[in-house]
Amino acid sequence: MLPLEKIFDIRNGYTPSKTNPEYWTNGTVDWFRMEDIRMNGHVLSSALQKVTEAAVKGGRKIPANSIALSTSATIGEHALITVECLGNQRFSFFTPKAAFADMVNMRFMNYYFYKVDEWCKGHLFQGNFNSVDMSALKQLCVPIPTTSEQERIISILDCFDALCNDLTSGLPAEIETRTKQYEYYRDKLLTFKEQ
Repeated sequence: MLPLEKIFDIRNGYTPSKTNPEYWTNGTVDWFRMEDIRMNGHVLSSALQKVTEAAVKGGRKIPANSIALSTSATIGEHALITVECLGNQRFSFFTPKAAFADMVNMRFMNYYFYKVDEWCKGHLFQGNFNSVDMSALKQLCVPIPTTSEQERIISILDCFDALCNDLTSGLPAEIETRTKQYEYYRDKLLTFKEQ
């Protein structure tokens, strides 16, 4: 168990000035917002909005395979971002430090961050809008199982995720289960003891 700030570089997002068209016209850099998670889920490879390279402060984008965690306004939502990007100020981004890059599978962390989401909802500052207690969040300890254990957990959770969220695999499995259940009860209801 290690604190988040030991494992990850943590950066805040920002919104480039909307009054400067140089930042927004013909953008090529993905700029993530809550709408991206709402529309496209918890693994994102493209943002609904893009900004230009001129909008990148100090030339530093958020590295690919970082987790965006909503830490203000809408609390307790996250996504694994698989591309270099920027994001708005509602997000804090978690990128593995070099010392942990080979120890942390970000797909595992993406699943674990559902627990972090719940923690965030219970550790808020109330003001003009809700925000997470970032000092406490940075100290939140998370597990780092072996890489093989992380892979095992990912494999299991990927299967459950597909059954719950993928119509091509989940729906046929559910139909098959319900068909067997129907046949079982049909046979029970239509079987009579001879008198």
